[in-house]
Amino acid sequence: MIGKVCLVTGATSGIGLETAKQLARRGATVIVVGRNAEKSAATVARIRQQTGNAAVEFMLADLSSQRDIRELARQFKSRHPQLDVLVNNAGGVWISRHENADGIEMTFAVNHLGYFSLTNRLLDTLTASAPARIVNVSSALHWQARLNFDDLHFKRGIYNPLAAYNQSKLANVLFTYELARRLNGTRVTANALHPGGVRTNHSRAMGDSSNG
Repeated sequence: MIGKVCLVTGATSGIGLETAKQLARRGATVIVVGRNAEKSAATVARIRQQTGNAAVEFMLADLSSQRDIRELARQFKSRHPQLDVLVNNAGGVWISRHENADGIEMTFAVNHLGYFSLTNRLLDTLTASAPARIVNVSSALHWQARLNFDDLHFKRGIYNPLAAYNQSKLANVLFTYELARRLNGTRVTANALHPGGVRTNHSRAMGDSSNG
């Protein structure tokens, strides 16, 4: 991975942190995306110390916010002319219904629209850097979901956090399949994955520290 530039969202803990660490260990330039400057700086220092790779930095963004995503993409492009790997990992589950600043249900905003918007804003850089790859962290729970296009934001009835999560993960998979189709022939690949049962802070809001 020497000479490769990798951007990992949700990289201050859990799956994102381990992904960033392993990429750095293999010699990549790694950009850690987090929401908190102090935590992000500590994460960068930790990865550098554990891997011996000084080419690790952080950028700040709240990936529930379309404005922050636009600014993240702008800042990345101003600093890096290439992007070889984009790992969309940031996500969450909320036990009660919340909306972001754009009026979008929070689980859908972070878990799907965050992936969708950031990927599309960096797609020109990825294509110019080909061969490149996009990795979307989804979940096997997408099998239990269906997209309710009449109520994507769960405004009707009793809010079900697991149904909202499962729907967002199904959206990840559908987005990845269509993206892969559109990228055919560009030498940019798009893949979705189920990480397995991983003990992280992902579902802390639901009183469960496992990530499915």
